[in-house]
Amino acid sequence: MRRILLISRCPPYPLYLGDRLIIWHLMRELEARHYEIDLLAFSDRPEDAAEIDQYDGYFGEVRLFPLPVNRQATYIQRILLPSARFPRRAEQASSPAMWQAIQQQIANNSYDLVHVFGGVQVYEYFHALGNLPTLITPYESYSLYLRRVLENSSGNVNRMAQTLQLRLAQQFESWMFAPYQQVVVLSDQDRDALHELNPALKITVIPNGIDLYNFRLPKVRKRAKALLFVGNYDYAPNADAALLLAQEILPQVRQQEPDVKLWLVGNAPTAAMQALASDHIKVTGRVPDVRPYLARASAFVCPLRFGAGIKNKVLEALALSLPVVATPLSVDGIHVQHEESVLIADVDTFAAAVIRLLRDAPLQQMLSAQGRSLIEREYSWSQVAQHYIALYDDLV
Repeated sequence: MRRILLISRCPPYPLYLGDRLIIWHLMRELEARHYEIDLLAFSDRPEDAAEIDQYDGYFGEVRLFPLPVNRQATYIQRILLPSARFPRRAEQASSPAMWQAIQQQIANNSYDLVHVFGGVQVYEYFHALGNLPTLITPYESYSLYLRRVLENSSGNVNRMAQTLQLRLAQQFESWMFAPYQQVVVLSDQDRDALHELNPALKITVIPNGIDLYNFRLPKVRKRAKALLFVGNYDYAPNADAALLLAQEILPQVRQQEPDVKLWLVGNAPTAAMQALASDHIKVTGRVPDVRPYLARASAFVCPLRFGAGIKNKVLEALALSLPVVATPLSVDGIHVQHEESVLIADVDTFAAAVIRLLRDAPLQQMLSAQGRSLIEREYSWSQVAQHYIALYDDLV
């Protein structure tokens, strides 16, 4: 049994926000193995304080702090002045309250290690951690995300601003994780992007998982002739993919399969998305449970053009044995095989791949079976927890 101090950029709830999902499931697995965990987290939603009772049973102590907002000048100062990159006193930190809480927790408890979740919001507290073993999970390479945004952008003014933002992110990621004994990311692509910036980083890839009980195969599957995409549309790559589906891909599919519908399911659909709602496009907003949609759709379609990290939505579709058509970026970090567990297509050939799938029942059956088998073999939360436990043991 180990005792862990967890410092996070966000609480582990609600679960429709993907960066919170990993903390929820990992801590639940560790608590079941009798780990003792205290949580210090930043909060950026008014509802966060009222939702503590959704997860505090997994922790010995939970404390939330307002997420500080740094000025651009602060980030530039840390790039230009190496001595300012890692504060050494509470008053130098973006959140003195978080710094003081960390030191108080360490002084009053015997922790085996500290696990930090997040990137620029939390990396700076390294010197508050004393001599404890430390690891940081930034989820993804933010500079990889920005590079992909830039590759898909248009307009000179917009590209200039995005290029500057990318350069700043690359500068930060070249040094911000260096003091930590171990860095964990969700995909090989994120690892490679960070190693390009700092080859000395010790990086381990541990993907997200799936709750195999909650995402077990339905007893009866009633297929609707519908394509499904699920996402939190506050996240720009998801909103972009939804509009791409509705405006470009679906019309091509309906020329060959006129009865096909599109379901866009998930939190915070944009005004542009809502304006597209019709008899053949359903925009639901946030739903209490995505599983009924996953169980009824004909295929899960994921034409992401930019983003980084692993895509929980794809893992969930595979777990419920729903055939998947995805762009290569959409399956980053997931060990799928083209034409075995998914169909992989670029944007230009995406509609053709969907049409092929809709017309090929044996292909649907194979993708359904192989997708579920892949999740069972490699992507349970129990397996994810075991990877982290092995890392903890090595550090301690």
